[in-house]
Amino acid sequence: MAHIVAEPCFNCKYTDCVVVCPVECFYEGEAMLFINPDECIDCEACVPECPVEAIFHEDNLPENWKDYVQLNKDMAPTCPVITEKKEPLAGK
Repeated sequence: MAHIVAEPCFNCKYTDCVVVCPVECFYEGEAMLFINPDECIDCEACVPECPVEAIFHEDNLPENWKDYVQLNKDMAPTCPVITEKKEPLAGK
């Protein structure tokens, strides 16, 4: 099991979470971040850092966001890794 970035990150993209990740498993998409589930070690360091509460353990993901499990798995390998904090998307 892994942690998942879900709906609240869409068009937001705060990056506070990436700087605390000990295994660099965050990837930056155009409109949101993704966690590579094959790299996540479930340390939970990222969870309290997310100001919009967009990161969930796969077992605790709200039912209406279950599609984000596959989205993170599919998108993370196609995006560049992100390890440093950046400005969030405009308007957030």
